[in-house]
Amino acid sequence: MTAPEPSPDRPANRGGLWRHADFRRLWVGETVSQFGTMVSQLALPLVAILVLHASTWQVGVLAACETAAFVAVGLPAGAWVERMRFRWVLIVSNLVRAALLAWVPVAQLLGVLTIEQLYVVALATGVSTVFFDVAYQSYLPQLIDRELLVEGNAKLQASESVSQIAGPSLGGALIQALTAPYAVLVDAVSFLWSAAWVMRIEVRAPRPERSPDPNLLREIRDGLRFVLGNRILRAIAMCTSSANLFGSVISAGFYVLLARQLRLSPGVIGLLTSTAAVGGLIGALAAGRFAAKVGQGPAIWIASAVAGPCALVTPFVQRDWTVGLLAVAQIAMWMGIVVYNINQVSFRQALCPPGLLGRMNATMRFLVWGTMPFGALLGGLLGSTIGVRGTLLAGAVGQSLTFLPVFLSPLRRMRELPSHAEPATEKDPAAGPVVPSQP
Repeated sequence: MTAPEPSPDRPANRGGLWRHADFRRLWVGETVSQFGTMVSQLALPLVAILVLHASTWQVGVLAACETAAFVAVGLPAGAWVERMRFRWVLIVSNLVRAALLAWVPVAQLLGVLTIEQLYVVALATGVSTVFFDVAYQSYLPQLIDRELLVEGNAKLQASESVSQIAGPSLGGALIQALTAPYAVLVDAVSFLWSAAWVMRIEVRAPRPERSPDPNLLREIRDGLRFVLGNRILRAIAMCTSSANLFGSVISAGFYVLLARQLRLSPGVIGLLTSTAAVGGLIGALAAGRFAAKVGQGPAIWIASAVAGPCALVTPFVQRDWTVGLLAVAQIAMWMGIVVYNINQVSFRQALCPPGLLGRMNATMRFLVWGTMPFGALLGGLLGSTIGVRGTLLAGAVGQSLTFLPVFLSPLRRMRELPSHAEPATEKDPAAGPVVPSQP
């Protein structure tokens, strides 16, 4: 992989990312935001379950609303974001999400909070998240050299895992002390914090060049062609989208099982969720070394194959020692998920030409997150018909098979994955064509 030459606007990274001031600003802002997000991810469904007494179907609809934006605006978002400065997309997205989430405690204080309002907040927050995520993954290769992408993604994933360890415990304590609607305010404040740190980033990327004949449909098509025309990216998209589909089926019933059937307190639920993130932290710390040992391609499919079957523990948990077994299974599952994510995201960023980063990330988000609202709705429907445990078992069986697309792809035997400087067609003819950066 060939890194770009440093420029006055993009300083050389001697000593790695610890000495990269702008990366540290992005890292600090996002870490605090992740802590807040972990609080609201626990608080919002508990607002629906404990405060608004929502049914399993309504909880599934709420989960679907959180990710429906990736279907509705996922593809055009990539083309739109490429016409903007990534830094300002991050800032505005954070401010919008802060305002939306702040409405939940305000509505509760006024006595007007309803499940329909939660749906609207989840939908609108999801739209902002689409733009943030596309800009975020596209901004990192602008901010740091491509040879440091694995290190950068590992550090960001490590802080996310730490927030997943401490965030739900903090969220559970806040929910018990303040009640769930007011705990959501913590997430709103964290987005303001993140926006403030992104504003301090000094590197200014050049203004995106406007096409003399902009055509949204053509730009969307180019992003789709780049992803679907590459055999490795197709396999990753199939693996991740199916994992997210079945993971959303499980998520629709997970908190219903813990809060309603097992009658665990919010504090215990938060603690249980936090222990799962220990595996994420281990995975973030081990991802680079694991890939170096077994090869970049095998690291992706092995991690996926380990993570999936761990979900089979969830349907059989009772209010006894099996709760501890669930925590162990969650640790193993998230360790695999994070190793998978770090390596496949770093590969995507390195493979893609700079002019297609936004559209590539938006296309991948559309494909892999677009299945989540359907999975959540399916989980809610199954939960209302075959019961929560049957739904969890169906999702877990599906989750166990999601590694097959990457296992059956060229990744199985590729120790070193191609980059933009070294096209896939040169490394592995079976990997498929690499579309040029400009149509």
